[in-house]
Amino acid sequence: MSRDTLKPENSDEKLIWYSITYTYLFWLLGAMYLVAPVIGWILLLRMLKRFIFDRQDFIMTTAQLCWIVGMFIMLIALVIAHFEHELGLPKLIKSSIGWAKGWALLAIFPLIGSLNIRPEIIYRATCVVCKHTFFLFPFCVIAWLVGLPGTLYVSPLSIIGGPGPEFFSVSLYEIDPGSGTPRWRLFTPWAPALGMMGNLFLNFAIQEKDKRFKTYGILGSLLLVLISQSRLALVCYFTLLGYFSFIRHHKSPWLYFIATPMTLLGGIFGTQAIEKIEMSITAIKAARAGSTRVRKHLADIALERWASEALVWGHGIVERGPHLVEYMPIGSHHTWYGLLFVKGLVGAISLALPFLVSFITLIGSILKAPIAASAVAVLLQLFLYTFGENLEILAYLFWPGLIVIGIAHKSGRIV
Repeated sequence: MSRDTLKPENSDEKLIWYSITYTYLFWLLGAMYLVAPVIGWILLLRMLKRFIFDRQDFIMTTAQLCWIVGMFIMLIALVIAHFEHELGLPKLIKSSIGWAKGWALLAIFPLIGSLNIRPEIIYRATCVVCKHTFFLFPFCVIAWLVGLPGTLYVSPLSIIGGPGPEFFSVSLYEIDPGSGTPRWRLFTPWAPALGMMGNLFLNFAIQEKDKRFKTYGILGSLLLVLISQSRLALVCYFTLLGYFSFIRHHKSPWLYFIATPMTLLGGIFGTQAIEKIEMSITAIKAARAGSTRVRKHLADIALERWASEALVWGHGIVERGPHLVEYMPIGSHHTWYGLLFVKGLVGAISLALPFLVSFITLIGSILKAPIAASAVAVLLQLFLYTFGENLEILAYLFWPGLIVIGIAHKSGRIV
């Protein structure tokens, strides 16, 4: 599809197009954290208005319903935990608003995929962001070289409330305390989240039809992964490359000619290969020993307190950790541990089931439907990142991927 003819064709596509392509403008305004919840709830209300008052047809798939039910149960768990631990009405209201800006988006945006939205609009828009990154990044490097402040300012919009000032700040660079080298987070709250977005953009760039924008997307996504210096981002990047390589060449006999001797060699040298992989994993962890240590202690504390204090419904809110974990919130850096600590076993199941249903629904179509292959890649990426990030807190960034999941379910018409 030519880049000259690919334009938003309706108000829904325009809203999504400008929300993505103006990423760096929203970043400079400190408004990134607010954009996704605003457009998500606006599009949801418009969808309900069309269904109720305009009598437009609307099909909700089983997978989309599972996301809605799962995220609603998250809200129920939140309310029950607040009452159980007597946290008070003000904290309940604050936590409910946080749910509306976090977990609720994991149900809203897949549902929005049922609207008349073409995935090509999302693919192209993210490639435009990658293009903008190439123009902006040299200035960030110069800022580090000449010694400008790493963070220019925190937007006044932070008064609205959010997880922290880093969600509203304009950061040109930051220095890794472990290595002393610069790393970048650009429009995300921390560097590993930038690597996460780089992987999402790689997925969409692979689907792009225009060679020029495809090049911007692939190279830009690689740049985002590299400057984030995130170990998980690199693992995810190569996983996605392998996944899409298999999708593209699965019918080629060469794939199986190569796979057969590789399988044989794997059986012969499997033990040595596993040892090398374990050594590589150890080396990767040693590269950021401080970070690895903190993550382990955070996980241990979250699991111990969940199992002994709030098994079913969780604690209701995040709590500041001790000095041992540098006062980071308990359950952070890991979606499942965070869910168990805050929303208990009920919360963890409420996320796991929609993941599983979406995957089962789409996996059978990945070899014949590019949109299904892209959606499964999003699910695969998000699942990998559940072990290194809290999905709830970053939903405002990866929401285009959630829409693609919804479009894939709509295209599959499995109701």
